[in-house]
Amino acid sequence: MSPAGRAPGPIGAGPGEASGPHYHGHRERLRARFQEAGADTLPDYELLELLLFRSIPQRDVKPLAKTLIARFGSFAEVLGAPAALLTEVKGVGEGVALDLKIVEASLRRMAKGALAKRPVLSSWSSVIDYCRMAMAFAEREQFRILFLDKKNALIADEVQQTGTVDHTPVYPREVMRRALELSATALILVHNHPSGDPTPSGADVKMTRELVDIAKPLGIAIHDHIVVGRDGHASFRGLGLL
Repeated sequence: MSPAGRAPGPIGAGPGEASGPHYHGHRERLRARFQEAGADTLPDYELLELLLFRSIPQRDVKPLAKTLIARFGSFAEVLGAPAALLTEVKGVGEGVALDLKIVEASLRRMAKGALAKRPVLSSWSSVIDYCRMAMAFAEREQFRILFLDKKNALIADEVQQTGTVDHTPVYPREVMRRALELSATALILVHNHPSGDPTPSGADVKMTRELVDIAKPLGIAIHDHIVVGRDGHASFRGLGLL
């Protein structure tokens, strides 16, 4: 034993690694890279490691981070995964899953805040970012509406319906009733495709046209219908469908 009563560190260990597990030095190096070079220089699993450091302080989390990325596909998909699926991964307890969902909720709140501060149509990239963050990784289809006022500022953001893995029922008259209740003069429709492919279906096109036909006599514009999925997004207006 050493004079301090501890076993000596492994042969060749640096000064910072001799007094603790090997992963301590790795953690400090990774934190330093994040501070000096920024998050964009880190692959998904290393950014996830940085989050897991605080949730799991006494273990090497690199293997777990890599396992999570392999299971769910990307950093964003790990955060978007339901807590029940996260805890199916060995090493992810309820506390770790909760920490990841708190981070996801924080990012959604930031994205929604960016929309609330300015006219939505002048910050279209923020609209897309928010919609993808809110819905792209959901396991079931959701139909969401962004209600806008006459200045195209966000009045409300509401999930109107949640359906199955490949279908969500939409009731056009209910959509219009809610728009009138909120005194909205324009809408942005959003739904997700859990399959990952954001290509609009024939049913999506038919439903959108029904909504446009009902909204027009009421003086309500439908600016766009956005479909989001893990593989990207599609804009009805951009595709010439609206």
